[in-house]
Amino acid sequence: MTEQQQAPMRICYVAYPTSLTLGSANAVQTYSTLRELRAQHQNLQIIIPRMTSASNPFDDLGVTYIPRIGIGRLSRLYKSTLWYYAERTVFAWIVLVLLWIQASRGIRTDVVYVREVICAFWFSQWAPRLLGAKVVYEVHHLESTNHSRPKEQWAARLVKRIDQVTVQKPTRLVSLTSTFRTVLHNQGLRTNDAVDILPDAYNASIYHPSDQLRARNSLNIPHESTLICYAGLTFAYRRLELLVEAYAQLPNEQQATTWLYFVGGRPQEVAALMQQCIALGIQQRVVFTGVQSQPVVAQFLAASDILVIPDTVTDETASPLKLFEYMATGRVVVCPEMQSLREIIGTDGAAVFERGSVAALTAQLTALISNPGARAEIAARGLDAVAPHTYQNRATRLIAVCRTAVSEHRNA
Repeated sequence: MTEQQQAPMRICYVAYPTSLTLGSANAVQTYSTLRELRAQHQNLQIIIPRMTSASNPFDDLGVTYIPRIGIGRLSRLYKSTLWYYAERTVFAWIVLVLLWIQASRGIRTDVVYVREVICAFWFSQWAPRLLGAKVVYEVHHLESTNHSRPKEQWAARLVKRIDQVTVQKPTRLVSLTSTFRTVLHNQGLRTNDAVDILPDAYNASIYHPSDQLRARNSLNIPHESTLICYAGLTFAYRRLELLVEAYAQLPNEQQATTWLYFVGGRPQEVAALMQQCIALGIQQRVVFTGVQSQPVVAQFLAASDILVIPDTVTDETASPLKLFEYMATGRVVVCPEMQSLREIIGTDGAAVFERGSVAALTAQLTALISNPGARAEIAARGLDAVAPHTYQNRATRLIAVCRTAVSEHRNA
């Protein structure tokens, strides 16, 4: 049965992207999902905050903007995540009032889909009461494991309460990984049947196999060298110093013909890695390109021989966008041995190493540099493994999750 033949379902997708100009992975994932969701499901309302009137990519999606009240900026006076909790609380209640007004005028919301924890905290308690709507929460981690959670001692009880409500109250949860779903089940927080798996994805119009020599010509990269690359908007918590150290320990004959490229990163992050390169005496073979647009990033990936993920920010919920984008370009990926990543790469879709081990990463890089055939074989298997994970498919599955939520006759 097609979308048009099914009963109308109104979805309200509420997000709090950290950048309206796609300057973060959070924003890229949100925008790319919404673009495909808009194409597939017309009975959709998108609500996000807006700080300025400057144009941005979300404008083309027909979003409803709520003025962002920058309470979080008060953290300059007293550094605390609680200011951001307050900012998102105000936003959540403005959204609830807006949807309640719409409902009073006959515009009913069937599902509120949310991917921000404080909004989920309020929606899961009040959207069913005020709107009669189901709530689906895309949970990326427990707040108690969030690096940015409030550090005040008394706030620990608040964080625990947030986890209890956001995991147990929504009609359904969406997790990026089966590994995290198992954690929730084993801890008695939510049963497996109430949690849907919706991994991250890649934009197939940007990230796809491309000619390596053509990419190197456009970027002025020598044809004869081997290129190892890491690409990411930010370097924080990604253990990139591990990759620098591993590169420094390559055999001299390999290092002499191999370049290490870092694409992205904030100035202070780049500066710290540059200092490490200088201390190790490898600065002549390491290139920092700065932040690039997605199409240019794709060119750097196509120009590369080996694409590396030294580590991930999270554990059980790890589903980094770069993993999907790397694999989609048809280049070999090197990543840590983690169950959450295995869900995407399978048994042989990437070259893995012991997490946190410089020696293991060096050994894997050394083997791949000397064996182009192995690189090609692993890359081909990775390309097959990642093929289903497009944003188009992600949007289709998201709609199916919302339909499941609507069909349930309870508010969890």
